[in-house]
Amino acid sequence: MTSFDATAAAAQPGSLVPAAAVVRFRGAPGAFWRLVARGAVLLMVTLGIYRFWLTTDIRRYLWSNTELNGESFEYAGTARELLLGFLIAVAILLPLYAGFFFLALAAGMIGQLAGAIAFLVLTVLGHYAVYRARRYRLTRTIYRGVRFHQTGSAWRYAICALIWWSLILLTLGLAYPLALSQLERFKMGHTFFGNLPGRFEGSAWQLLLRGFVLWFVAVVPFTAGLIATLAAIDWDALKSADDLSSWLETSGLAGAVVYATLTGLWLLLSFAILYPIFQAMLLRWWASGLRFGAVALTSRLRTGQVYGVYARFVWYAFLFTAAAGTLVIIGAVVLAAVIGDLESTAKEIATTVAGLGAYVAIALGYSTIYQATVRLGLWRCVVESLDISNLSVLDQVSAAGAPASPVGEGLADALRVGGI
Repeated sequence: MTSFDATAAAAQPGSLVPAAAVVRFRGAPGAFWRLVARGAVLLMVTLGIYRFWLTTDIRRYLWSNTELNGESFEYAGTARELLLGFLIAVAILLPLYAGFFFLALAAGMIGQLAGAIAFLVLTVLGHYAVYRARRYRLTRTIYRGVRFHQTGSAWRYAICALIWWSLILLTLGLAYPLALSQLERFKMGHTFFGNLPGRFEGSAWQLLLRGFVLWFVAVVPFTAGLIATLAAIDWDALKSADDLSSWLETSGLAGAVVYATLTGLWLLLSFAILYPIFQAMLLRWWASGLRFGAVALTSRLRTGQVYGVYARFVWYAFLFTAAAGTLVIIGAVVLAAVIGDLESTAKEIATTVAGLGAYVAIALGYSTIYQATVRLGLWRCVVESLDISNLSVLDQVSAAGAPASPVGEGLADALRVGGI
């Protein structure tokens, strides 16, 4: 939700005004469906190059259809900027990847640690790119002719994020509320709307107390199942495999498979049931913590709304799966009839090309459904759940800040850590 930071950045509690009268989303779902469906086709035709134009179109649609006090936001970024930023990022990353490759070929301890070094460097660079990409998006977000902007060191943020995410892993997720609140404080503490400074006031302890039950239900059984799976295996017995049936029993591998299956099923079930609850709680907490001077946001987002968003995605995905499966079967029959008389090499080429094309088309289909249901649905739900106070403060804001470089956005795209 980093993209929403800019759009939702105008509010604070005092005399709360109903959201319907102040902030609303006016976009028609049909128009967005057409936008992302056309984009999916052009992505396939252009081998993915069109994504810079599609991302720009999606942002313009979301920003321009989000109204605050009767006036819409504006996204001033261009696809050309995104493409240029990506190309510069690739030019930066290619020598870096080459260095990792040659490092892996080195003898001794350095070669053995090459993978760990590459992971560490790319993780830090990924957090750096996230912060710089947010700066780019904020400076391209304009309201009433005044742009948002962001200061602060991206490298400092990256190091802080690396430390906090290490603590999250070490505590099996318990440190997540504290880490998230501190990182949001860093971002919002360096965020401005014109000359109006931002800040974040979400309580880490409040998020922890609300989410502890979810963490316990999801993480504790999974951890116990993982431990049981590993403990069931007799690692010494695994080395000898004279008879397969007795080996499965004596090694404990059969029992480990049962534990692993149950653990995996529990993980999938808990994720499907609990994730919408967690996301609703997280979005409500995050939005209600945003401040710009005396302006504040308060979110009334309901868990049922988030469940509804994901239910629509599952339903459309089910219908698409049925339709795609039918078309794949028909296509396979037709293809078999067409290439029946060809030689084996030509058959393999035709089958591979057809299979690859089907895979790309199906993947883009699911992506389109996700964009038009989950992404649009969550944006609409969050926007329409907002209450505003002290909105008159925005009348005294003066313009400040300048457009930021798109290189950070390009790095985020190249490292696959970007967002809308």
